[in-house]
Amino acid sequence: MKCPFCSASDSRVIDSRLGRDGRSIRRRRECISCGGRFTTYERVEEFQPMVVKKDGRREPFDRRKVIDGIMKACEKRPVSVDQVEAFVTELEGEMQERGEREVPSSLIGERVMERLKEWDDVAYVRFASVYRQFKDLNEFMEQLLEMLHEEKCKKS
Repeated sequence: MKCPFCSASDSRVIDSRLGRDGRSIRRRRECISCGGRFTTYERVEEFQPMVVKKDGRREPFDRRKVIDGIMKACEKRPVSVDQVEAFVTELEGEMQERGEREVPSSLIGERVMERLKEWDDVAYVRFASVYRQFKDLNEFMEQLLEMLHEEKCKKS
C-alpha cells in the first residue's frame, strides 16, 4: 500500500477492525519511511453489474452515487446514514444474487423509491420528482394524490 504522504510502498498495519457493514476491514497503517499514519479499507471484490441507463448508456454500478442520491432526498429528514448504507449494501447483494451482467437503472430507482416510501413520505416525493422527471405540477399532484389514496386505504 503506497503512503499518501511520501508515496513509499512500505507500511505496517497498526490496527485492524471489522467495518460497520461487516463486509470490510478497516486497517490503520503507518508508513515505515516517513512515519505518516493513514487508514485503508479492504473488501471482497465482488462482481458488479453494469447499469443500463434510460438513454441506453452503460456504466458500472456506483454505490457512492446511489447513496448520494438517497441522501439528497433525505436531507433534513429523519433518515440516518446507517439506514441508507445498510439499504445500499442490501441492494448490492440483491443485484449480485441476480447474477446478471446488466441491470436496468429503473430496477435500482424503483427499489430506492420503495424503501424511501417506507421511511419517509417527503424523501420519497423528493426522489420521485427527480427520478420520474415530473414535467409539471399536474404530474407532481398525481403522485401526491396517489400517495394520499394509498394512505387512506391503509387506514380503512
